[in-house]
Amino acid sequence: MRFVRFQRGCIFAAALALCGPTLSGYGKDDMNHKNQQMVIRRTCGDGRWFPGDKATLSKMIKEHIDAAQVSTGAGRIIGAISPHAGYVYSGPIAAYVFRVIKEQAAKGEAPDTVVILGLSHQGACHGVALMDGDVVRSPLGDTALDKDAAELLTSNRPSVCLDYAPHNGEHSAENQIPFVQTVLPNARLVVGLIGDHDPKTCGELSAGLGELAKKRKLLVIASSDLLHDPDYTLVTRTDHASLKNVAALQTQELLKRWSYEHQIFCGMSAVAVTMRFVEQQGCREGIVLRYRNTGDDYPDSRGHWVVGYGAVVFPLPRQGGR
Repeated sequence: MRFVRFQRGCIFAAALALCGPTLSGYGKDDMNHKNQQMVIRRTCGDGRWFPGDKATLSKMIKEHIDAAQVSTGAGRIIGAISPHAGYVYSGPIAAYVFRVIKEQAAKGEAPDTVVILGLSHQGACHGVALMDGDVVRSPLGDTALDKDAAELLTSNRPSVCLDYAPHNGEHSAENQIPFVQTVLPNARLVVGLIGDHDPKTCGELSAGLGELAKKRKLLVIASSDLLHDPDYTLVTRTDHASLKNVAALQTQELLKRWSYEHQIFCGMSAVAVTMRFVEQQGCREGIVLRYRNTGDDYPDSRGHWVVGYGAVVFPLPRQGGR
């Protein structure tokens, strides 16, 4: 079954993504010290999915963003899709999203809060698990978690809860954090993992995001790769079809095409929630900034394991424009 190969593919990608030695204390967080009640959540991918050294990580992200020459001329970006594999593979693609966000921030369009939505590769949660705590700490430093925003999202929504456990060791959402810290140093974070594909779960979360957008200048990022399969031609063809659906905001069409045996997005629920949110806010199109897959950049991977990566942003229409 392709689902089994997908699981193997994630393990294979993890092995490929090694950037250095794993930090001691991996997966642990500092909390509730005698003289410090602040709850600090540490990123778990340091030295695995991205460099664990601040200078090396900062240099890598800067180089990727500088190389991502793109300008959309679009209205304010309220949503995005960004890949979540090891930075040596997906980092150059993710950088296109963050290059546009960086340029908008420089023009005064920085969001107050960034909501990052991923999935649990281990199937460790049902519904939506939002990271609790006060700050999240990566090699680049600390960023505040927006506790008030998380409280709003969980209020009267049984499918959405505060639960750190599924985040401990899960890279899908947290791989966006160093990029956000680099281009939006003043933004607060909400980090969520969606553990199922129940329409009720997606509906509650997208409604909560709509309510939150009335109180915050919001950016929602779906952290997702595209298809995983040994067949380079299949991956390329499938991914282009998926991105065409994304650009046209055809969420239902994507959901019809997705299955556990044919996972056109590695994070379909995060993508669907983000697309529904942006459409509810008035977005009329997705802009595909960049697409590559491992078979493009590493031809030897063809026939073994090919993973697609896409960078997409969702803008609001410019005032007076379409």
